[in-house]
Amino acid sequence: MRLRFAGFGGQGVVLCGFIFGKAGMRDGKNTIHTQSYGSASRGGLTKSDIGIEDGEIYDLVHEEFDVLVTMSQQSYDQYREGLVSGGKLFYESDLVQPVPGVDGPMYGVQATDIAFKTFGRKIIANMLMIGFVNQIARLVSPESLAQTIRESVPKGTEDTNIAALEEGMKLAAEQLK
Repeated sequence: MRLRFAGFGGQGVVLCGFIFGKAGMRDGKNTIHTQSYGSASRGGLTKSDIGIEDGEIYDLVHEEFDVLVTMSQQSYDQYREGLVSGGKLFYESDLVQPVPGVDGPMYGVQATDIAFKTFGRKIIANMLMIGFVNQIARLVSPESLAQTIRESVPKGTEDTNIAALEEGMKLAAEQLK
C-alpha cells in the first residue's frame, strides 16, 4: 500500500506519515517513510510518503499512490496525477475542490473546521484526518495507530489527539453508511 499525505507546512503532514509508518511496523509490516517540504516550511508545499507492505519494499520513492490525502488545493493540484486508477482520494473539503471524473472513490471531510469547533485547536486536524483515512482505507490497526499517536505527540496533548483520532473514525463510519 502506497500512501501520500500532502498539504502545506504547519498542518502536520510529516507527522501523519511518521505515525502511519510506525503503526505499520507495530503491526508487523515492512514500512518506509520519506518526506519533503519547501524551504519556507510553514506554508510551503509539504508531502509525506509511506509504503506499508507484508513483503519486501524495493522502491524508496513512489511515483504512484493507492491513497492520496490532500490538505490543501496546491497539494491536490500538484499530486493528484499520482493517484492510481481506482485509488482512494481523501481531502480537506474546506480547502480542496477536486476535479470531476476522478477514477476512484473520493472522501472529503472538514477536518480543520471540525478540529477547531470540537477541540478548540486547528492544529489537530491532522489527527482527525488520520482517523478518517484509516477507518475507510484500513491501512493499520486502530490499536497501533492510537499507541503510536500517544508516543508521538507532545506530552499533555495525548488525550486530545486521541479524541481527534476517534472523531475522525466516527465521521468516516457515518460517511460509509
